[in-house]
Amino acid sequence: MSVHEIFPYLCVADADAAAAFYCAVFGGTQKLRLVEPGGRVGHIEVDLGCGVLMICDEYPEYDIRRPDPAVGTSVSIHLHVDNADAVVERALAHGATVLMPLQDQFYGERGGVFRDPFGHRWNVGHSIETLSPEEMQRRYDEMMQTS
Repeated sequence: MSVHEIFPYLCVADADAAAAFYCAVFGGTQKLRLVEPGGRVGHIEVDLGCGVLMICDEYPEYDIRRPDPAVGTSVSIHLHVDNADAVVERALAHGATVLMPLQDQFYGERGGVFRDPFGHRWNVGHSIETLSPEEMQRRYDEMMQTS
């Protein structure tokens, strides 16, 4: 078996608003939108340049549901970008909430985490140094001993 691509597929309460958010924050372009006669959005594709983000409204009859704001989500999407500070700033301007402020991380990235207005968690970072796996583990061990 060989995997060729992976597409994050996010369920939200308002797919049109989510697509607008992701286009504005990540510089994406909406390339496909499928809508039921009643108005429910069945599928939107946002081209992010590095891949495609798929979005839909809720389909409870198929157990496709948005994250529950009361309990959060078990999934984080990690994006490597040119400038994490700028992306997070745009996200906050469009209604996101900071979960972890931007900072230089032990694994060689400057990054932070936000929750978008639709309940999804995004870890956004850019590279600040290249580390060997051994150095990364050493720093991780050190960090865990001091926390």
